[in-house]
Amino acid sequence: MLFSSGRGVQVDRVDSAEAAARLAATGGPRLLLITDTAYVDEHALAAIPGDRLIVGDVPGLAALAPEVHTDPDPARTRSREPECGLPAARAAGSAYMGGTAFHGPPGAALCYPSTAEGHTLVSYARAGGTTTVVGDGSFMTNLRLAEDGNAALALNLIGTGRPVTWLVRPDNPPVAQLPGERGQSLTDLLPDNVRWTVYMALIALAVTAIWRGRRLGPVVAERLPVVVRAAETVEGRGRLYRARRARQRAAEALRAGTVDRLTPRLGLATGAGGQEVVAALAARTGQDPHRVGAALYGPPPADDAALVALAAYLDLMERQVSEL
Repeated sequence: MLFSSGRGVQVDRVDSAEAAARLAATGGPRLLLITDTAYVDEHALAAIPGDRLIVGDVPGLAALAPEVHTDPDPARTRSREPECGLPAARAAGSAYMGGTAFHGPPGAALCYPSTAEGHTLVSYARAGGTTTVVGDGSFMTNLRLAEDGNAALALNLIGTGRPVTWLVRPDNPPVAQLPGERGQSLTDLLPDNVRWTVYMALIALAVTAIWRGRRLGPVVAERLPVVVRAAETVEGRGRLYRARRARQRAAEALRAGTVDRLTPRLGLATGAGGQEVVAALAARTGQDPHRVGAALYGPPPADDAALVALAAYLDLMERQVSEL
């Protein structure tokens, strides 16, 4: 940002409203340049007498320039003509202006108009001095100084011959101490009904926990499951098959068990086909391959006697394979 120190203007950087107030009280008239108010109490800043130049729509603008109102539609930053009678703007001519557009009080100098019927520079006199507000500070930067009348406008606004107090953001801002409206904390800014809603929700949660906890009752000890012998399980399943006349289901269970037990004994891989199992079993036991195939993969038994005969033949082949 450009300063006219070459013209003999003294510039003092401060980062608090208290420091700016001390400078205003110790010397003569000064210009207060405000570019950042994030960590500053705007009400204390507004009480400092003298001229002030505000750059951008900074927080607390309503307290620093209460007669100025921002336009909801921002202005595109571009080269604009002053179109006003303010000597500083009229002498500079066109400038790279934009950003926030403002509406000023009656009698204010409204310069560099935007398409939204606002102006990007407003200057008016108040009881303690003159307040000037610009929508954007791009025209004061080194990038834009050589364009249009940017440098002239910056020098005319800042280089008034009086010392300048430049308010900047502190290098080490305090953590979690950003002052809110009237110095209130986040808890103070919460509506009262929100606080009472949280309290009522906690009470309701506690009552529900007590109510549900009483309904659970004492812990009930449960006996371990009864151990059932394998023989009893087989007999019980056999009775179920017999009661339902499920000869096909019983035969399938007998055949599947026999194949599963004989397959590894015959040196076959798991999942071997029926023909492989029949051929290997017939070769090992000397049984007729057709009889072996009918026993393992044939139709279901016609009656209980046939089912008993099938079970006996399957047991015979298993004993023969085990004895060989």
